[in-house]
Amino acid sequence: MAKDVHPPRGMRDFLPLEQLKRDQVLGRIRSTYRSHGFQEIETPALEELERLTSGQGGDNEKLAFRVMKRGEELERAIEANSDGNADTLADLGLRFDLTVPLTRYYATNRSKLPKVFKAIQSGPVWRAERPQKGRYRQFIQCDIDIIGESSVLAEIDLLTSSLHALEEIGLNDATIRVNHRVLLSNLLDDLGIPDEGKPSAMIIIDKLDKIFAEGVAKELGEKFGAKVAASAASWLALMESKLEIPVELQDLFRAVESKFGKGRLRFDPTLVRGMGYYTGTIFEIEHPGSGTSIGGGGRYDGMVGRWIGEDVPAVGISIGFERAIELVGDSLTQQVPGLVLVLENDSPEVIAAALKLQPALFEHGYAVRLELRPKKLNILLDSLAEQGFTHFASVGEEAVNMDSLVIKPIGN
Repeated sequence: MAKDVHPPRGMRDFLPLEQLKRDQVLGRIRSTYRSHGFQEIETPALEELERLTSGQGGDNEKLAFRVMKRGEELERAIEANSDGNADTLADLGLRFDLTVPLTRYYATNRSKLPKVFKAIQSGPVWRAERPQKGRYRQFIQCDIDIIGESSVLAEIDLLTSSLHALEEIGLNDATIRVNHRVLLSNLLDDLGIPDEGKPSAMIIIDKLDKIFAEGVAKELGEKFGAKVAASAASWLALMESKLEIPVELQDLFRAVESKFGKGRLRFDPTLVRGMGYYTGTIFEIEHPGSGTSIGGGGRYDGMVGRWIGEDVPAVGISIGFERAIELVGDSLTQQVPGLVLVLENDSPEVIAAALKLQPALFEHGYAVRLELRPKKLNILLDSLAEQGFTHFASVGEEAVNMDSLVIKPIGN
């Protein structure tokens, strides 16, 4: 029986044309962010496990892939592991998002960075969760963050830059839901929910799109009593009428609407965002072609201070690249015309002639692939046509230059 040669569950291979599309879409997002003054950084795939599980990553900390200690250090840890705690055998973990590594990066390098630091970070992250449609164990995140700016200008910059980036990849219908953690906390007070019950109440409210208003009111009632259930039902009924944008968010809406028009932001008092570290404005990106959010973020003013002993304002947003790219059409991909240079044989003279032709073909805009002529040339060319190669030309013993090279389209 043939061996299973698939990648690990929740991880994927990408064929060349798929990867080309991914690279170009991600490249457009990054170049748009750079045009708004954000600077690209890179952090390691691995971080100290103690840092990844310090309470800054919310529920994602439970999904961190652990990396075992090595060599004699591992042997000593195994001998001392009397309590059966697996974490004593590990010292590193794969990053589960880009925000926790960014806070460590800032703490390490802040003396070399601008007072207000605007960062772009993109790359793979890993989460040890159960794979399902739209959820992977390895996936790409693309974040922008602003550290050191406490005013609403930071949120305005993030949201306008992200809407611009989404338009650059063809997602003109993307909108952003906005709420504020202080408003959410005040709402829970009004519903009669005690402080110690707020985290679980937020989890229930966050399920609104799955269990609807009746389900939310019912679950809140089961946990906090009939009075809370009645208050929640009345509040949720009001959500169907037009909502006034609260004072705390009016400047943000006014600024974004001045650039993109009305309708690109939507105040949603039921928006929760799961991360416990959010301290202020929170946002979630949605698109009519997706049944789930395609990004989100918020203000997390308390995170950086853990590493440096002083409060530093911070806010960020992430485009969910894997979900966004499913909405992007193939027309966005721009491929360099591919030319197959077919060598009649592998003699030094023929190889040298082909190598001399390559620079001129590059200047004509071709990607040039060298291939020895097989017995059945058409099979080779058909297979390469599927990979985006459009033309071919033959090079033999006779002297060939660009004037005498005969370039033909594949398939004719």
